[in-house]
Amino acid sequence: MSIAAEADNLEAAVRAALLTTRATTICPFHANVTVRVGDDAAETHAFYRARNLVKHDGTGWDHELLLAEIARQLAEAADGVCPCCSADQA
Repeated sequence: MSIAAEADNLEAAVRAALLTTRATTICPFHANVTVRVGDDAAETHAFYRARNLVKHDGTGWDHELLLAEIARQLAEAADGVCPCCSADQA
């Protein structure tokens, strides 16, 4: 599904923007784990990509809502490595 098709759902739109700009990635072994790459430029690019999305009613996302959702998703993502993979190695 394209990122534009998810424009009406803030959570899905931000997730897609973060993934397509490679600010986050999904662990190839644990599909439920999102990993934050730590690339500031990619995170900024994800914000601009999500900001430019237009919902089906012709409006965009509120700036504060968009920032809060990006911050929430980045905070919930694992930093750098999948914790499940790290636990498997121990």
